[in-house]
Amino acid sequence: MSQTFDRRTFLRNAALGVSASTLPFTLVELAFAKPEDTFTFAYISDSHIQHIKGTQFVRNWDRGLIRAVAETNLLTPKPDFVMFGGDLAQLGNKPELDHGAEMLSKLKGKVYHVMGEHDYYLDLGEYWSKLFGPQYYSFNHKGVHFIVLNSILTYDDWTFNRWPSPEQRMLEMAGLDNPNGSPFMVGDKQREWLRKDLAKVKKSTPIVVFSHSPLQKIYKGWNFWTEDAEQVQALLAPFDKVTVFYGHVHQIQYNQIGNISFTSAMATAWPWPYPQSYAQAEQLLPKLTVQMNRADPFFERDATGWQLIDIHSGRSRVNFNLYNNKGRTVAFDEKTGTPVDSAYQAPESRTPPQAHF
Repeated sequence: MSQTFDRRTFLRNAALGVSASTLPFTLVELAFAKPEDTFTFAYISDSHIQHIKGTQFVRNWDRGLIRAVAETNLLTPKPDFVMFGGDLAQLGNKPELDHGAEMLSKLKGKVYHVMGEHDYYLDLGEYWSKLFGPQYYSFNHKGVHFIVLNSILTYDDWTFNRWPSPEQRMLEMAGLDNPNGSPFMVGDKQREWLRKDLAKVKKSTPIVVFSHSPLQKIYKGWNFWTEDAEQVQALLAPFDKVTVFYGHVHQIQYNQIGNISFTSAMATAWPWPYPQSYAQAEQLLPKLTVQMNRADPFFERDATGWQLIDIHSGRSRVNFNLYNNKGRTVAFDEKTGTPVDSAYQAPESRTPPQAHF
């Protein structure tokens, strides 16, 4: 007998925290205006499919994506579409992208894609674009204007002049804390495209932006950072309600800057620790970022999972469902004008990291 997830039951159960180990992806429900305009889409990100040799790939990363695809297909009614948030591949080569694309091809319905740096820096996105289309674009859906940006570009000198081979360039950008890396950016050309795109949209229209890197400055040492973030934010500032979703960080983050709400997605592959756990350099975590209470950031499935996001009248309620930890809910509070974590824990009350010997 085939199994399906009824969406109404799913939403109710998720709010109660009883399905914390059900789905490794993000389910987003938007209800900006009229009830008939309410819709849901799924959000999967950071699968990092990694080729070993021949037909061999890293099994754990495959399993995370396979599970997300299979369980997305079990939802009923079906989500209006699925967004994949970038870093489908680990080193951006053809075997990895083909293998990931084959798994994503099992998704039922429309799928949109965001470019990640692991998809890009081997051939500057050439093969990815053949598979999935433009690296940045926009579309309208039921009264909401969606924008997809390629936020993982960097300085031309680093991209074109510094490395002896494309493979070396890819390896240098793939490292989390590699000092030879370079900060991400949207870039002049794409910001001009964004300006022209937004000029055609009414200021009252809800805007949802997808990027891979956060369109804010969190921690430059790990490239949890977009160099021209403030310039992108300025283009979005005239609009009444703006939500930005991003991947890349493999952890729960939430922040509010002016009119823009930011929410990250967990990965299907592995979690990253929070930057302040490293004392290598100053970090600029946004004051309103909400952190997970997790026992071990390197336990395979701890801190991986999915988010259920309800957006009502441009404000978000984010239900974080973790496989091996308690669920969390962060909702915008109209009285305080900030996101509020319903299960906030002071640092001294959080589960300490496990000791490894």
